[in-house]
Amino acid sequence: MAAAAAVAADEAERARGRRAALSFAAIAVVLGLPLWWRTTETYRAALPYGDIEGLGQLPFQLAVPVAVVFAPGSVPGDLPRPLPFRDVQEMEISVNLRTTVTSRYETVYRSTTAQEEAVLAAATAGEADAALHPLQDASLGSLTMYVVPETSSLLPQGISVYVGKHRSALVRAEGGLAALRIRLQQLTQVMSFTASSITAALSDRVPDGQLGPDARRHLKSSLGYEITFSLLNPDPKSHAVDWDIEDAVNRYVQPVLDKLSLVANFSVDSQILYYAVLGVTPRFDKESSSFLLSAHSLPHVINPVEARLGSSAASLYPVLNFLLYVPERSHSPLYIQDKDGAPVSTNAFHSPRWGGIMIYNVEAPASPQASLPLHVDVDMVRVMEVFLAQLRLLFGLSREELPPEFLLETPGNEGLADWELDRLLWAHTVENIATVSTTLTSLAQLLDKIGNIVIKDDVASEVYRAVASAQNAMAELAAGHLHSAFQASKEAVTSSERAFFDPSLLHLLYFPDDQKFAIYIPLFLPMAVPILLSLAKIVREARQRKKEPTKMD
Repeated sequence: MAAAAAVAADEAERARGRRAALSFAAIAVVLGLPLWWRTTETYRAALPYGDIEGLGQLPFQLAVPVAVVFAPGSVPGDLPRPLPFRDVQEMEISVNLRTTVTSRYETVYRSTTAQEEAVLAAATAGEADAALHPLQDASLGSLTMYVVPETSSLLPQGISVYVGKHRSALVRAEGGLAALRIRLQQLTQVMSFTASSITAALSDRVPDGQLGPDARRHLKSSLGYEITFSLLNPDPKSHAVDWDIEDAVNRYVQPVLDKLSLVANFSVDSQILYYAVLGVTPRFDKESSSFLLSAHSLPHVINPVEARLGSSAASLYPVLNFLLYVPERSHSPLYIQDKDGAPVSTNAFHSPRWGGIMIYNVEAPASPQASLPLHVDVDMVRVMEVFLAQLRLLFGLSREELPPEFLLETPGNEGLADWELDRLLWAHTVENIATVSTTLTSLAQLLDKIGNIVIKDDVASEVYRAVASAQNAMAELAAGHLHSAFQASKEAVTSSERAFFDPSLLHLLYFPDDQKFAIYIPLFLPMAVPILLSLAKIVREARQRKKEPTKMD
């Protein structure tokens, strides 16, 4: 009896042990493992991968509002219908197999108002252009073409087209509607954008063989630029150079930057570097008794000088360097030669996407016994003319070759005309959208390839904001709203860069799975071994019970 009670107690204890082991195992599997998995998983917010891929395939549509205004006596006789009426013309620019750009010119043909008719009676085209400016559509990207009679004295003799400083042009009525449309097409190409300018803005998507030689010479679109004016005086013992750079910047550069403030933010600084040499030994020419820098040696001038500038190392934005170099006395006068060996009239050269250098020669003293150092007052007007011309080249604002019957008004102190600003905005808007697409595509590919990078909610929100802004910019371009399209493209660039360079994307970049096992095995192994041994014992006992014969009373 006592033996039976002991056997029953032992069996009950074993059953309790089995239930305890099973309960521990169930808790570890049902509660412990999911809780551990949930608390240690990499959080990845959802991203609009489909929309990001679609950005690179959306067709660009650039709508240009154009108004053609006929003065009395200039209306062609072969107009398709009475004034006013609308017409739409489209041209397609093929960039690659996936990207097409459609330029759409929405033209309104109408007659002049009484005010415009009175203004067109001005003595000169310049006076008419200034007086017509308040009467026009002031929105960015819009163009107004005034057609004047063939006998009008408003345009000079031999001039058929006058392009003003704002967003209007004067066209002499010559021939019928077909000839007028050819003139208007030439004008829209000059005053808005061309196939080459749009292709250059989308240079990242164009095969290298299809790009022109100047496609990658212009500055890339950026939210800001830093301009540095540097005076290089390699021989301060011989030359005491004085330049009034602050007054020159305020008088000549600042009006241009105020006009370009819509494009980007600008900061300007200046510096004087002593004992800074060009790094290239010029060649002495006996015939002219001067020193010469050949065209093939100019690229070797920049690197030694750039090491002394030190401005681009800590800059977040592209730096434009404008250097004024006063040659040392032993290498004076110093002149630059072009590829044909002829002297360069400005004695300056520019480097694409970097800046420009001008050599400023000092006249030798009349008396060899003159005291040193010689005091030199820099002619800032001559210097700034060169630097502003180089600034225009860096932004791609160089004026193309036009037919001889075209007359372009000089922009004056502002440095660029209103239509040149629009031309820059068209290119930068398209380039910004393409940059956003490239940035977000690279980010999506990176996050898809490396699955243990955390994607925080604020990063995802920046991505969504960038996609929405880029799509909005595309829609505004198609509607002909250049200003709002450019602002939306800037917001898209800002959001995409914030997402791409967010520090949280790097926290787990170099944390592979084998390190996870190395960390968690010492924690879970001491707990898992007793549970696994108990489960194994339970399985063995169950198998042993199945093998034992059943006792019969």
